[in-house]
Order: sequence, then C-alpha cells, then structure tokens
Amino acid sequence: MNQGRGKYDFYIGLGLAMSSSIFIGGSFILKKKGLLRLARKGSMRAGQGGHAYLKEWLWWAGLLSMGAGEVANFAAYAFAPATLVTPLGALSVLVSAILSSYFLSERLNLHGKIGCLLSILGSTVMVIHAPKEEEIETLDEMSRKLGDPGFVVFATLVVIVALILILVVGPRHGQSNILVYITICSVIGAFSVSCVKGLGIGIKELLAGHPVLRHPLPWLLLVGLVVCVSTQINYLNRALDIFNTSVVTPIYYVFFTTAVLTCSAILFKEWQRMPATDVIGTLSGFLTIVVGIFLLHAFKDVSLSLASLPVSLRKEEKVANGGSLVGSYEALRDEEASLTCGLEPHAGENVSRRNGNLAAF
Repeated sequence: MNQGRGKYDFYIGLGLAMSSSIFIGGSFILKKKGLLRLARKGSMRAGQGGHAYLKEWLWWAGLLSMGAGEVANFAAYAFAPATLVTPLGALSVLVSAILSSYFLSERLNLHGKIGCLLSILGSTVMVIHAPKEEEIETLDEMSRKLGDPGFVVFATLVVIVALILILVVGPRHGQSNILVYITICSVIGAFSVSCVKGLGIGIKELLAGHPVLRHPLPWLLLVGLVVCVSTQINYLNRALDIFNTSVVTPIYYVFFTTAVLTCSAILFKEWQRMPATDVIGTLSGFLTIVVGIFLLHAFKDVSLSLASLPVSLRKEEKVANGGSLVGSYEALRDEEASLTCGLEPHAGENVSRRNGNLAAF
C-alpha cells in the first residue's frame, strides 16, 4: 500500500471514529430530553409501557443521531485499524457525560472530571501510537487471513469458550456473577468487529467497481455479523437487567476492547510492524482510558468537588492531631508500666506522682 494513501485513509478513519462518538454520545442526550418533555406533559412514560415518544421529534432526532453514529463507526473500520477504532468508542461515554452536565443538569463530580481528562489523554496517546497503515485491502486478502492456522485455532477456542459459558456456566452463575454475561458479549464481539472490518473492505471494493456481490465471503460475514450482534444484544441486556449499569459499562468496555485488540492482533497482525515504543504507547493509552472510564462511572454518585476538598483536608488534619495525642498518651502509659515492673517497693511515691501527671494530661 502506498504510504501516503495509507496515512490518508488513517485520518479518514480517525475522523469517522471521532464523529461516531459525538453522534452516539449526543443521541443519548436528545432521547433523554425528548422523554423528559413527555414526562412534563403528563404522557405515559416508556418505562411504564407508553409509546408517546414516537410523536416526539427530539426522540427521533436522537434515534437518527444514533444511526448516523453507527454508520460512521461501521465506515471507520474500512479505513483505520481496529486497534484504533474500537478503543475510541469510549469517547461516546465521555461526550454523553459532558453533555449531560450541561443540558440535563446532571452534576459531574470531581471523579468524573478527572475520568474525562484521563479518557481524552488516553485517546490522544492511542491515536499517536496506533498503526497508520492497513494490512488488508481486498476480500481475497481477508479470505487468506481468515484461513491462517493461528486465527483458526484462536477462533475455535473462542467458540468453545463461548458455548461453555452460554450452555453451562450461564444458567448456573449468570444471575450472580457479573463477569459471565459480559464475557460472552466480549468474546463474541471480537468476531463482530472482524465481520464489520471485512464488510467495510467489501464495500470499498464495491464502490471501486469490483464484482463483490459474486464473492461468497461478504455474505458469510453478513450472516456472522447478524448472529454475533444478536448474541451480544441478548446477553448485554441480561447483564444490564440484573446488575448496576455503572458497574456493567466500564467492565464491558474493558473486556470487549481487550477481546477486539487480541483478535485484531491475531487476524490482521497489525502489531507486527509496530515498534516497541508504539506497542507500549498503545497499551498505555488503552489502560489510561480504562482508568478514566472507571472513575467516570464507579464514583458518579459520590458527592465530591474541588470546593469540598479543603473541608476534607481539615477533617483529616484534626483526625491526625487527635491520633498524635492518643499516641502520646499510650507512650506515656507504656513507660509507666515499665517503671512499675522495674522499681523497688519504696519507689511507689514516684509512680503515684507519674499517675498524677497522666491524669492531668
């Protein structure tokens, strides 16, 4: 691939991935605003089985925004490596959190602000160090990659693990262990991203005038995508129905992105030509995003701001001072005990005087 063309495609994919996050993050705000307007009008809410939101233009604007975001995300995989596109999906959570604080009056505490900052920094690091060129340009190359022995072994293991989780572990522990359903979504999600990547390449070839529709691979990838996405939606909804959303979201992001990066490294071999510094930078950026998402979700109900920090510090200082006084008292008491054990009987007067000092203290 021409290096200049590869960088051009990279920036197109980057722009599509970022615009996807903006559209998807904004869609939640538009839908929420529409539902709140209906609630103020006294209409039956969606949670109660009402469908009045279908007449609210803000809700439809949110739905269209969500659709535009998903289309942009789909197209991004055709131009940029999955190593870059998938982790940038975290920006939609960031956009949603920031817009909620402005348009929905949902307070963003100090942990949330730090989490947003870390997510931005981690995304920037990943963009800088991500591979700039694609390893696959045509469906024929995609077919050869899918037939690679390393990927066949990986795919077989993933399918076996997924079936064991679905048929054996899920019915027994899915209701009590948050990791069961999330792991199913994540390992299946690795395949869905690969299918999207292949379909994106097929669409590029179709637009270039190649007879893509006669190739069996796009149809197989389409069927695989439908199966994978349906499974993901099913088990993610189960996890969200049983466990707290603020816990499910960050764990799912970490597991899903890790699975996608692993699958991408084995299938597309995007990491082979990357220098060690870029590999370390990409992983560091990903871990930074993980910490940011965790702070944003795990502590969103904690009331902590910059204004409350001096009060907290003063309380800690008082506790520390109190602890030093108690420590001094305990040290003096230990000294008295040692003297009592080591003094002769006629030294009782000195011990009594020391007891008086303790009482005064």
